[in-house]
Amino acid sequence: MTTNHIGPDAILQKKLEYLIPCVYHFYKKPMQIVRGEMQYLFDHTDKQYLDFYGGVSVMNAGHCNPEVVEKICEQIRTLQHTTAIYLTQPMVDLAEKLAQITPGSLKRSFFCASGSEANDGAALLAQLYTKKNKFVATRQGLHGRTKLTMNLTGLPMWRTDPNPLGDIVHIPGAYCYRCAYGLTYPRCDLQCARYLEDVVKSGDFAAFIIEPIQGNGGIITPPPEYFTIIRKILDKYNVLLIADEVQTGFGRTGEMFAIEHWNVVPDIMTMAKALANGTPIGAFITNDKIASSYTRPGASTTGGNPVSATAALATINVIKKYQLVNKSKDLGSYLKSKLLEIKDKRRLIGDVRGKGLMLGIELIKDDKTPAIEEIDNILEGLKDRGILAGKTGVSRNVLTFQPPLVITSDDVDRVVDTLDDILSGLEK
Repeated sequence: MTTNHIGPDAILQKKLEYLIPCVYHFYKKPMQIVRGEMQYLFDHTDKQYLDFYGGVSVMNAGHCNPEVVEKICEQIRTLQHTTAIYLTQPMVDLAEKLAQITPGSLKRSFFCASGSEANDGAALLAQLYTKKNKFVATRQGLHGRTKLTMNLTGLPMWRTDPNPLGDIVHIPGAYCYRCAYGLTYPRCDLQCARYLEDVVKSGDFAAFIIEPIQGNGGIITPPPEYFTIIRKILDKYNVLLIADEVQTGFGRTGEMFAIEHWNVVPDIMTMAKALANGTPIGAFITNDKIASSYTRPGASTTGGNPVSATAALATINVIKKYQLVNKSKDLGSYLKSKLLEIKDKRRLIGDVRGKGLMLGIELIKDDKTPAIEEIDNILEGLKDRGILAGKTGVSRNVLTFQPPLVITSDDVDRVVDTLDDILSGLEK
């Protein structure tokens, strides 16, 4: 194994010189990551970090999981790439597997290279099927970096398009901690969901796209009745539901797909990230009826690539074999209970939310304004003690945990104890 690492300072210099400035990084004193092993990452000095961010909800089966890596190596030595115009088996085997594990009548897949591409393709499919052009999305949502998906995105940080599209309406999400209507659940009668009807009743909308739990929006988690209300409204006006499961899929939330928590079946579902455990891939899946509207030639050069498809099949096998969905549910409940315990004694914690191993802590000042400076100090403190976490939310004040699903209860204890110690120091 090579040890010829140039180090963080040299990487930062090259980054400043050769990358477009929009490419940002965490930490005032960043490290060079050079190796991964299940729930751990290692820097150029061989310092070990317990990864509780998972490459932003990607490494569900763990870094360099040997069972996934072996399948990738076997495939890449045999056939690395063709395109979908030639017949290869991994792509159709993966499509069959996705039809088996996704909810309801979802069956037919289209493969691409990223979550942005998957959401863009899902939106196109919705337009083809409904013959309508407009979309509804939620504030705080993040759906990608293409022209269309950037406009579907409701987070100001990621809406860098200077000439936004006009056929997209954003509505408040189910952000109960900071309700857009100033109401309190359950007395609110889910006004955030019911408002959707005021928008779509014009009859001009193709689809409503939403993350079941908004990841970059701050782990925004709807109440139990939310999607039932949404589904009824959409059905009434013949508007499709697109579930963006790019961050929430493949066991992350304690179900194979997060939408299953609400017992609602979407018309189209998108996925990427954890699908192939770090190998670039994206996909959208729909039912027979909707799929039948997309007949003109369509392709993604690397969509259905044999290596990515093989990696995805291996990843799904690992998730099933080691019952990582149940593990996410159980360890997520344990982690959440521990976080709620420290919330009771730490005034910086305003809210704890999420499901499974997709959890967030909203950090606030005494007047409930976002604790922006404090979260950076916490992230830096965790990193210095060998723990990696994330930050999300409109104000980037939500401390976020999305670890590989292979973590242990001891890992949870370590993270919670370390966090509590750091918070104690900040509140003195």
